Amino acid sequence: MNRHPDHDTMSTNFNPDAPADTSLGVFGLPTARDDARIVLIPVPFEATTSYRRGTALGPEAIREASAQVDLTDRRFGEPWRVGVFMEDEDPHVRAWSEEAAALAEPIIERGGASEADEQAVERVDQLGDEVERWTHARAATALAEGRIPGLIGGDHSVPLGAIRACAEAHTEIGILHIDAHLDLREQYEGFKHSHASIMHNVLHRVPGVTRLASIGIRDFGRAEADLAERDSRCRVWYDDDLFDRTQASADGPGETFAQIAQEVVGSLPQRVYISLDIDGLDPSLCPSTGTPVPGGLSFRELSYLLAALSKTERRVVGFDLVEVNPATPWDADVGARVLYRLCGCAAASLAE
Repeated sequence: MNRHPDHDTMSTNFNPDAPADTSLGVFGLPTARDDARIVLIPVPFEATTSYRRGTALGPEAIREASAQVDLTDRRFGEPWRVGVFMEDEDPHVRAWSEEAAALAEPIIERGGASEADEQAVERVDQLGDEVERWTHARAATALAEGRIPGLIGGDHSVPLGAIRACAEAHTEIGILHIDAHLDLREQYEGFKHSHASIMHNVLHRVPGVTRLASIGIRDFGRAEADLAERDSRCRVWYDDDLFDRTQASADGPGETFAQIAQEVVGSLPQRVYISLDIDGLDPSLCPSTGTPVPGGLSFRELSYLLAALSKTERRVVGFDLVEVNPATPWDADVGARVLYRLCGCAAASLAE
């Protein structure tokens, strides 16, 4: 089943309504890398997943499931027209993941590192450093070519290098952080590159990030909440508060999600990086993700939020989708559709 183009690159004869074959490319697109404005970078790495593993399989499963995504989108039109290309997985990243996971898993099962684990923890951190350098280099290359990089994880530790590359390329950026967790732990279970530490690392190591706007948050520690309260760069829309604000009361009918979405978007600077942990959504949409939490955004709410961002003058400079564990086809199917809407939001930044 192919969407047949007449040429190796996208052509006017390409039929977006024909059945797709991802051997041509992600979403069945025949786009060559040189013709793509959005470059998707698979990062099949998960070292510190602390509950349920499988996210390293996410990038390939999403690519396969992308064949089921129809390319005309009510929110974003036809994002494929800007050119979307997905790179091949790098076997080095897979090897780093397997080595790091083998070292980290027994430590995590014991509840965290002890002095006896010093060498293992050091090696896991070294491998995390390798991933950071690798993603920085891949994202920086895409940015230098005038393309928007989109990472597909893997666990949530993986985008640090890409976020750093975007901040360096654009001087100042904000992060729209969609997640069930704050991810502001200095380290977790002994690992500095923990999936639970990504935003702590961003705030302390990427000075170009001037805003961290987090939405969907419903699992966090006291120290994380205190850090978010103290750091003026942080704004948090806690999930319980979102629900309360939309409820009718004696004082009035309650706010709409549209009003809240405008508030979130309005807090962001002109250049925005989107970091989307799939567990920010209702777990019925991602039942196999590593740390599912009741509550969260619906697919419609996520889509509205992305559309609200795309309708402003703000520019999406990069994005990631992480923590998709394709233990069921449903997880990958949802991941592929979330990815296409992320591409749509990014594509709107390219419309001139």
